[in-house]
Amino acid sequence: MGNMLKTTLLLASLTGLLVIVGQLLGGTSGMIIAFIFAIVMNFGSYWYSDKIVLKMYRAQEVTAAEAPQLYGIVQKLAMRANMPMPKVYIVNTSMPNAFATGRDPQHAAVAATTGILDLLNAEELEGVLAHELSHVKHRDTLISAIAATIAGVITMIATWVKWAAIFGGFGSRDSEGGGNIIGFLALAIVAPIAATVIQFAISRSREFAADEEGARISQKPWALASALEKLEYGSNNYRPRRGDVQASETTAHMFIVNPLKGHSLMNLFRTHPATEERIRRLRAMH
Repeated sequence: MGNMLKTTLLLASLTGLLVIVGQLLGGTSGMIIAFIFAIVMNFGSYWYSDKIVLKMYRAQEVTAAEAPQLYGIVQKLAMRANMPMPKVYIVNTSMPNAFATGRDPQHAAVAATTGILDLLNAEELEGVLAHELSHVKHRDTLISAIAATIAGVITMIATWVKWAAIFGGFGSRDSEGGGNIIGFLALAIVAPIAATVIQFAISRSREFAADEEGARISQKPWALASALEKLEYGSNNYRPRRGDVQASETTAHMFIVNPLKGHSLMNLFRTHPATEERIRRLRAMH
């Protein structure tokens, strides 16, 4: 309940930030437009975020005949968690990782990369997939999609404001206009940073809960801890191969471990809790 309350407050803060940006740009009318825009974008995230992400990573749906071990583990875990069977996908990349998507347990998908299938043993893979099913069960996938959408909108508006201010799109040439330009530039810099920090805070707040619930579903917390160790090492030492699908900064929060370590300035902001702390908590479970 504490994590859910924190997540709710952070989502409200993110929506509020978008409304404030709208108010600063267009007064009361801008605030109303921003609020309506947030509702529309959230609606789009609700219905289409899973399809967009799966297409982005060129994920291929597989059946029990095509991927018996992967499909069988997901099927067993879904039954144990009393959840509908999600669709199962494989992403063709040597990057060892996994993610889940979908607006609710009835419309969910779990995806594993070819890299993670090669790296982990059956028990470790079971722990990872239980973690992902936990995200689905508690609708973290929907929350993360909405947070990413709102943060993306704020960043997009801020970028537009920055260029408009630079090229004289706001205010006039007098001193008051100059002050407006400075204010808009400050908004363009601060707003996307604040949005990103809030988005990543939402992501971090859900990871510990998913680890704990995933350990309960799989009944093997040590296996998930071992998997996280391997995935942390694999992520830090990953070198793309020809044909690999590359992770995107906008969806890095979805994966079980950060897929962009060593490859992005966005590492200044954590999308995930420290893996060492996650492992410590899992190994403390009985």
